[in-house]
Amino acid sequence: MQRLMMLVATLGACLGLLAAAAVAAAGAHPVQQDTPSLLPTHQRQKRDWIWNQMHIDEEKNASLPHYVGKIKSSVNRKNAKYLLKGESAGKVFRVNADTGDVYAFERLDREKISEYQLVALIVDKDTNKNLEPPSNFTIKVHDVNDNWPVFTQRLFNASVPEMSAVGTSVIRVTAMDADDPTVADHASVMYQILKGEENFAIDKSGLIFTTTKNLDRETQARYEIVVEARDAQGLQGHSGTATVLVTLQDVNDNFPIFIQTTYTFAVPEDIRVGSPVGSLFVEDPDEPQNRKTKYSIVQGEYRDTFTIETDPNHNEGIIKPRKLLDYEHIRQYSFTIEATDPTINLRYLSSTPVRNQARVIIDVTDVDEPPVFQQHFYHFQLPENQKKPLIGTVRATDPDETRHNIGYSIRRTSDKGQFFRVSKQGNIYNDKELDRELYPWYNLTVEAKELDISGNPTGKESIVQVHIEVLDENDNAPEFAEPYNPKVCENAAMGKLVLQISAIDKDIIPQNMKFKFSLNTQDSNFTLTDNHDNTANITVKYGQFDRERAKVHFLPVIISDNGSPSLTGTSTLAVAVCKCNEQGEFTFCEDMASQAGISIQALVAIFLCILTITVITLLIFLRRRLRKQTGAHGKNVPEIHEQLVTYDEEGGGEMDTTSYDVSVLNSVRHGGVRSPHPELDARPSLYAQVQKPLRHAPGAHGVPREMATMIEVKKEEADQDGGGPPYDTLHIYDYEGSESIAESLSSLGTNSSGSDIDYDFLNDWGPRFKMLAELYGSDPREQLMF
Repeated sequence: MQRLMMLVATLGACLGLLAAAAVAAAGAHPVQQDTPSLLPTHQRQKRDWIWNQMHIDEEKNASLPHYVGKIKSSVNRKNAKYLLKGESAGKVFRVNADTGDVYAFERLDREKISEYQLVALIVDKDTNKNLEPPSNFTIKVHDVNDNWPVFTQRLFNASVPEMSAVGTSVIRVTAMDADDPTVADHASVMYQILKGEENFAIDKSGLIFTTTKNLDRETQARYEIVVEARDAQGLQGHSGTATVLVTLQDVNDNFPIFIQTTYTFAVPEDIRVGSPVGSLFVEDPDEPQNRKTKYSIVQGEYRDTFTIETDPNHNEGIIKPRKLLDYEHIRQYSFTIEATDPTINLRYLSSTPVRNQARVIIDVTDVDEPPVFQQHFYHFQLPENQKKPLIGTVRATDPDETRHNIGYSIRRTSDKGQFFRVSKQGNIYNDKELDRELYPWYNLTVEAKELDISGNPTGKESIVQVHIEVLDENDNAPEFAEPYNPKVCENAAMGKLVLQISAIDKDIIPQNMKFKFSLNTQDSNFTLTDNHDNTANITVKYGQFDRERAKVHFLPVIISDNGSPSLTGTSTLAVAVCKCNEQGEFTFCEDMASQAGISIQALVAIFLCILTITVITLLIFLRRRLRKQTGAHGKNVPEIHEQLVTYDEEGGGEMDTTSYDVSVLNSVRHGGVRSPHPELDARPSLYAQVQKPLRHAPGAHGVPREMATMIEVKKEEADQDGGGPPYDTLHIYDYEGSESIAESLSSLGTNSSGSDIDYDFLNDWGPRFKMLAELYGSDPREQLMF
C-alpha cells in the first residue's frame, strides 16, 4: 500500500511538471489562435485572454528578477498596454507593459504562500480605458525539498510500568514536514532511534515500544531516548531530532526486609493495654503506595499477650500489649516476628525473600503499684435500728515484692454523717443506728494505702466502692394515706357515708399487709366500718347534728398493721358540720383553721412582735449603760453638736448637715451657752437664767417647762437683736425627755396608748403568751385608779 501511494504521488508530480512546462512554453512563445468565423462578415470577431495560469519554482538561486510568464490578449493594438492588479502586484510581481512579460522580484517560499491571485488588464495608453474585461489568473509556486521534518515538541515525557512485557507501547511521537506532500518524497517521514535502542524501538508511525522485559525501577527509574525523523531517502534528505524521557512506574514487586535481626524493648509493668511498646522498621524499595507490610508473630507462646499493628503512614510495626503485664509473674517476653506483603504480585518476584523475620525481646520493669482489692466492689446488708459488731470486711494486698502493710480509711465525702468506721484489718462497723426510711442505701468509698515500717502512708493508694443496704424492719405505725377534710350536713341521715379512708406505712409494705381500722371513741355520732381491703368507711351513726353545740367533731382513728411486731397508730379526723340545702349540697362550713386553733399567720405575727420587743429592750438597756459611762467621764467629753431637722427634709444626714446647732439646748441644762460665733452674739446670754426643771413637770399644752422657758428666752433674744441674724432656728416636734442631747424621738417613752385593740384575750392563750399579755394587756390596778 505504501509503495502504491508513492507511485501515485510520483505520477502526479510528473504530470504537474509537464503541465508547467507546457504553460511556460506557451508563455515564452505565445500563439495567437484565430478561430475561423462561421458568422457573416458583418459580425465582430470575439476577443478574449488566451491564458489563465502560471508556475514558478520556489527558492530559485538565479539572480532577480525571475521570469514567470507572459500574459497575452487577442487585442492587437499598438496603443495598448498591460497592467497587473492584486495584493502582490507591484511588490512581488511586475509586468512589462508592452510585451506582457511577468517577473518576480522576490524569492518565493511555498511554505509561506503556495499561490498568488492577480488580475491582468489591457488598457489604452492614452485614456487608460480597458480594452478587454479584466482577467483573474493564478501564479502557483512549485515545491522544492527545502524543509526537514520537525517534531511537534522537542521533549516528550512518557511512562511505562516496570517489568513490562516486550512490545509494550510507550508513546507515539510525530514529526511534521512543511514541504508539499504530493511531490515525490518531499514530505514523507522516517523515524530512527539514535539513543536507547538497547531497550526501546520505534516503528514507521512513530510508536515507541519496549524490546526487553527486565526494566527494573529499583535499578534504573528513568531512560532517555533520542529519536531522529528523516525525509527523502538519499543524500538530499534532511533530518530533525527529539528527546523522549521514559519514567518507569513502580509495581509492588519487592518484599519488606527487617533492618535489624533482633529488637529489644523495656516496658514498665503498669503500661496500659493498647499502649505502644516499641516500633519495628523494615526496608521496602517500592514506592510508598506499594508498601503494604503486614507484621505477625510466628513463634513464641505469648502470641495472645501482644499484637503488632501497622502504621500506614510510615509502614512501621507498633507492638502493643493485649493484656496487663505483671513483673512479679513474667519478667521477659521473647518471640519471632515476620514481615510480609499480601498485595505483592508474585509474577514479578524474581527471588525468594530473605531477612523477613526477626526476634523481639521485651523486658518488663518493676514499678511501685498501688494496693489491689480482692473484689471490684463490695455489697453488705445491715438491718435498720441496729449496731452490728461487724458489717463486712474489705481486703487489699500489695502486688509488689516488698509486700507493704495496708491501711484502710473511709473518705469523709462519702460518709458525711460519719455513720461508719473501718478498722486496720478492713472491718467495717456502724457507729450509729440507721433508719431505712431516711437512707435505704449508703455508698462508701474505702481507701487502701501502703504503709511503711513506721505505719505512715507511702502515697500509693487504691479505692473501692462499698454498697451498704439497710434492711427494713416494721418500726413505723400506719397513718392516713392523705390529709382528709371531711364534711357532713347537719341534717345528714343515719348511715350517710361521710368519707372513705385508707392508710400507708413508711416501711416496705409486703403484698400480704392488711391494715385494721377502728374508732378510739364510742361517744360519737359516727361509725367506722373496716372494708378489709386496707380501706374503711366513716358513716353517720344516728343522724341530725347540732351546729350550735359542736361545729367540728374530732374522731381518733386507730390503725394497726399485721407486721412483726404489729404496730398501731392513731390519726384524728376533724369532721366539719356544715349547712346544706335540700339537695344535700354544702352551703356553709366553718373555717377549719379557726376551729383547730391559731393560724400560722397569727403565730408568725406574734413571733415578730416578741422579736421586736426583745430587740428594743436590748437597745434601751445598752443606751442607758452608755449614758452612764458618758456621765462618768463628762468632763473629758468634747462639745457635741446635734441636728434637729423636720421630717419632710430630704437633705444630707447627720454628718453633713450644719444648719442647726442644738448644743445651745444642752448648755441650758448645764447653766451656760457657748456660742460658736461670738462676733454675732456678743451680749450676755440669757440662757444662764434658765434652770433645769423636773423632767416630768408638764407645762402648758403638755410641753415641759424647761422647753417652754427656753422658747420664751429665744423669742425675747430675737426681739432685742435688731442688727444681727438669729443665732439658731429651732424646729420643735415634741419634747420627750432630757436624757439625750437631741432628746429621744421614739414613742417608747410615752405613757399613752392610742390603740383601740383589746389585748386581754392574750391571757386566754396560755402560759406561752403570758409576757405579751402583761405588755399589751390592761393593768387591773390602772383600771381601779381611773
